[in-house]
Formats: sequence, structure tokens, C-alpha cells
Amino acid sequence: MSEIQRPGALYQQVAAAIREAILSGEFAPDSPLPSEAQLITRYGVSRPTVRNAISALRAEGLIDVRHGKGSFVRSSGQPHLTIERRVTRTAEGKFAMPNGDIWQEVEEPSSYRTHITKDTGRLLQLDLEEALFGCDRLLVDPSTGTRAMHRMLIPFEVAEAVPSLGDEPCQPPAAIYQALTQAGHKLSWTETVRAHMPLPDERTSLQLPDATPVLHVARIAHGSDERPLFLEELRLGADRAELAYRITADKEPTRRTRT
Repeated sequence: MSEIQRPGALYQQVAAAIREAILSGEFAPDSPLPSEAQLITRYGVSRPTVRNAISALRAEGLIDVRHGKGSFVRSSGQPHLTIERRVTRTAEGKFAMPNGDIWQEVEEPSSYRTHITKDTGRLLQLDLEEALFGCDRLLVDPSTGTRAMHRMLIPFEVAEAVPSLGDEPCQPPAAIYQALTQAGHKLSWTETVRAHMPLPDERTSLQLPDATPVLHVARIAHGSDERPLFLEELRLGADRAELAYRITADKEPTRRTRT
């Protein structure tokens, strides 16, 4: 028996002892925890204390509770999926997206009209309430089961200059890049990545376990004058995927000399 003899609330002491057992490897990743009865005997505490300790460890993300199967140590292994974040062009001048063929649509894409919010306005450099065409997709990688929420937002101003984008905003990103290029834009891209705890719809759609953050990737296509033209957002469970980037060295800008 490993009776608890440390300060603090009793359930926190039990949680700390189980945490130590997980981090030391005594309870291995993906393995079931001992049963409630075994933990009660091991630590000499009551059933409610054990349940509160398990709840605390679930909130930390160390434990998953699988209905009908019990509590399991969460895996600490490598992500299931590596997503390459780059844009390439074929010999024929068409755009190609690495990993673009791995995703399958879970349901029909949803196209709609919407308006700029504080967050999208910052990215697209537009004022609040500017009009946008939007397209939402729910995707899945069939080989790993990884889900992704994909959103595209096209300002009305851009769609007016490239009518095909307003007529069909749910085109694949590579097709949108092609349409913008054919309209005379020389494209460049910027991308940011941040993490946040999931909203209820994100947790449900992405099928996330407890205490799992969401990776939120925002890619902006810019025109020749650096003006943002098109926003693409991707949201995935941080436990399921990692992002891979190819980095090349830019030429140092030529310094101007005074004459």
C-alpha cells in the first residue's frame, strides 16, 4: 500500500501520486489505469477521492476515460499526421498543395455570405462589417481518422474583380490561387499558427478528447502590392497532427545609398 502522507487536499495528493506513476513509466502510455478498487487499496482512500483525482488528471490531459472500458493513460507518442505547409507549382504553371489529396469531405461543403469580424479583419486588413464569401468544410484523413475544420473567406471586393470566386467560393485553394493569378495577381503567402482550447462545436466536430487544444492555422494569400486577397483557416486537434515547413533563405534587400 502507498498511503498518502503529503499536505494538500486528499484527492490532489492521490492525483500527484498517480501523475508520478505515469511520468515515471509505471503506468505506460495507452495502458489502462488500475481499477477504482485497486487505486482505493493502493492509496488507502475513499472512492470519491479516487474519482476526484481521476477527474483532475483528465483536466490535465494525462488520462482519457473511454466509456465502457475505463481510464487510460494518454499516449505521449508522435502525432498521427504530418501536414506539409507549402505551395508549389507544376511545370504547367498550376498550383499544387502537398497533402491536398489525403483529405476526404465528411459532409457537403457549406458556402455562405458573412461579414468581417475583429479577428478576420485583422488578418485581411479590412474594416468591420465588410462583406465576405465563405466556405466551410469538415475533412477527415481516412488513414489516421484525423479530422480538420477548413474555412475559406474571400472579400466581396476581390470576388467582384474575379467573378468565378463569387460564383463558386467552395473551390479548392489551388483553384482559387490559379484564378487570382490569371486575373493578374502575383501571389505570396503568410501563415500564422496559434493554439486555443476548443469551443464546443470544435470539440464535437474534431472529436477531441478532454484537455486537448486546437491548432489554428491562418494562411493569407497576398497580391503584388501585398494586399491580402484570400484567407484560409485550418483547425485540428493538437494531439493528432503536426505542421512541417520548408524554410529557404531570402535575398537580403539591396541597400539604397545616398547620392
